[in-house]
Amino acid sequence: MAAAAFGLAGVLAACGGGDSGSASGGGASATIQVGSVYEPQNLDNTAGGGQGVTEALNGNVYEGLFKLTDTGTVEPLLAQEQKVSDDGLTYTFTLRPGVKFHSGKALTSADVKASIERVTAENSKSARKSNLEVVQTITTPDASTVVVKLKQRSISFVYNLSYVWVVNAEAKDLTTTEDGTGPYRLGEWKRGSTLSLTKFDGYWGTAAKNAGVVFHYYSDATALNNALLTNAVDVVTSEQSPDALAQFDNNSAYKVNNGKSTTKLLLAFNDKVAPFNKVEVRQAVSSAIDDKKLLTSIWGDYGTPIGSMVPPSDPWYEDLTSVNAYDPAIAKQKLAAAGLPNGFTFTLDTPNYDPHPTAATFIKSELAKVGITVNINTITADEWYTKVYQKRDFQATMQEHVNDRDVVWYGDPGFYWGYSNPQVTAEINQAEQAKTTDEQTALLKKANRTIAEEAASDWLYLYPQIVVASSKLSGYPVNGLNAQFFAYDIVKN
Repeated sequence: MAAAAFGLAGVLAACGGGDSGSASGGGASATIQVGSVYEPQNLDNTAGGGQGVTEALNGNVYEGLFKLTDTGTVEPLLAQEQKVSDDGLTYTFTLRPGVKFHSGKALTSADVKASIERVTAENSKSARKSNLEVVQTITTPDASTVVVKLKQRSISFVYNLSYVWVVNAEAKDLTTTEDGTGPYRLGEWKRGSTLSLTKFDGYWGTAAKNAGVVFHYYSDATALNNALLTNAVDVVTSEQSPDALAQFDNNSAYKVNNGKSTTKLLLAFNDKVAPFNKVEVRQAVSSAIDDKKLLTSIWGDYGTPIGSMVPPSDPWYEDLTSVNAYDPAIAKQKLAAAGLPNGFTFTLDTPNYDPHPTAATFIKSELAKVGITVNINTITADEWYTKVYQKRDFQATMQEHVNDRDVVWYGDPGFYWGYSNPQVTAEINQAEQAKTTDEQTALLKKANRTIAEEAASDWLYLYPQIVVASSKLSGYPVNGLNAQFFAYDIVKN
């Protein structure tokens, strides 16, 4: 999803000794046990697979022409070479030789063409669908060459291709099976419990440093931490309970890693429906909520206040936390200016998993102080996707958005939150057609400031990225940009 239904290998944690004792041996024979709260909805990232399918399969089972590393840089992967025409409209990619899918079929240009077309198809639920609509034609002069012609310049084209999984064009039923080129193949998915990956012996590149991975899924943070404490898992991809960190911080058997996150917790308004179609109302709500207090109440000393959709790791970041900052008096003034001096009532559709219910209760309490009544409607992730993302049947909602560089979605009036400002749309489009990164950055900073000033959403905080692991492990990613968790370099001593 865009968030729960939407989602690198440079910075690795060097961990020392200690005793984990979880199942499986050490070194290359070890099977790494991974704990997570993000189980996939299905196994297809063009069919609403969610954050969990990115975490488990991206880079592990599926690969793209390019990959986004843990430090946020884009590197070639299945593309051995690329050429770009002088006008920036034609990209020619030469595929890496000797690559085979898990089924044994050799990778060809036809597979790449079909994979891009899966993302841009009418029924696609990919978060990058709109970004790749710039593609005009895809041709395959031979089995190892892909030529893509664009409708207009796209400075982010190669970056966006890092989100496209290259899938065997002949594969079927990808919501429950797979046929990728990655270092692991799918083992068994026991819904509600585990998803296992096994080492692919026919992998074209450097083999995985372990025998496989098992993702264990838990419905709450306490169960996840207990699994780590009892050695049922070796590593937790994203700690959800900061109160529990003390038991790991002071224990030599574990290492706590505070990485960089791109996950934003949003109070997203439906900017097309009353009363949130009024800028003053959105500004009032934003000013009435003490975001820093909310962050501290949930994460303690972890996490980062954020004043826009742009995290510090994005090239066009600037600190906008002072825009529509917490000030109940200003909030009341904005309500009066909007013709709502006595406040109003709205329904907040809230996903039923942490931290949304807690944050929703906090928001309800804060808004009550300025005369706004909140009715909390708790829904499942599937219900959120259908009701909010697909049908746009909501007034306001809570959701986390995991991707970096995703402020561009505010330039699309058709996106689920319905924000529409022609000038912002123009600036974002101009930024995408920019010839230099400096030009792109300047335009996106300008657009982002307007988006923040108009309170298109209320960006509550930036999640911390806390990876807790057994001290026996090394080689795991600690930043988790876009919810990825590359497992192939993990070693268990």
